[in-house]
Amino acid sequence: MRRAVLLSFLVLLFCRGDALAQTWPSKPIRAIIPFAAGSATDVIPRVVFEPLSARLGQPIVVENRGGAGTTIGAALVAKAEADGYTLLATSSAHTLVPTVYPSAPYDTAADFAAAVSLGSSPNVLVVSPAKDFKTARDLVVAAKARPGSFNFASAGVGSATHLSAERFRMAAGFEAVHIPFRGGAEAITEVLAGRADFYFCPLGTALPQLREGKLLALAVSSPKRAALLPEVPSVVELFPNSDYAFWIGVFIPAKTPRDIVDQFHRAAIETMQLPNVKERLATLGMDPMPLTPAEFDAQVRAEIASTGLLAKAAGVGANQ
Repeated sequence: MRRAVLLSFLVLLFCRGDALAQTWPSKPIRAIIPFAAGSATDVIPRVVFEPLSARLGQPIVVENRGGAGTTIGAALVAKAEADGYTLLATSSAHTLVPTVYPSAPYDTAADFAAAVSLGSSPNVLVVSPAKDFKTARDLVVAAKARPGSFNFASAGVGSATHLSAERFRMAAGFEAVHIPFRGGAEAITEVLAGRADFYFCPLGTALPQLREGKLLALAVSSPKRAALLPEVPSVVELFPNSDYAFWIGVFIPAKTPRDIVDQFHRAAIETMQLPNVKERLATLGMDPMPLTPAEFDAQVRAEIASTGLLAKAAGVGANQ
């Protein structure tokens, strides 16, 4: 009797999932971004979501729910109904949550399914021209000469801007005090004012200030030079093992029917192939990161381990 009831329940679940996939999407889709408006992880998804809405035939309504190292916004998605109508657009900071926020109300690996990667981009080591650092080595030499006197800004504890700086700092062998802010806009303001010595800023966010000469780029955090800043060295040209990967992607509750995940993935990939979308992403410093949902899931799991080691080595914690 129990076996028959269980079998009936499983059949109902399967049929419900199949029906959802056949009618999806039939209403607006909610996209949670766990970062402040205007940040790179806010701007990039919006570039894709607007034309993607037209392709899907339903609006994608974006909500910024920042705070607590992305865990406030991510928790909303983890607890949402797995019907394809709630998405999480986040960055590689997603993989640091198990280490920095071990009591977060969700399991980063188990409660989300990767839907699509929107691309990767280096962060740029930027300083105020008034600091008179001409190269990244100048900054490192000055920091070593005045131990304990340097600081760096970030867009929050555990953010990619934070970990890029920690990776570089440890590889170069100098000390600096971390000053986290609620978003990238505040961090840039502090660097421009000279109150923060340096900041690993997302490339797309930094470009306007760099072109106007208000900020100076000393290095990029990727293993190779950025196409938009070919004259700026990669950090690995200066110090081994100093690079840090930054990506932006979309996730969905793990129990969402695979047909819906696959539909969303295909539609998003087709949207990013549109010439105007490709051009816009390129001008914002985003490089394609072509991964299937399964490959993206595997990368996330691998990075949970690797970024966890980095965080522990740097002493990164939620109380910073």
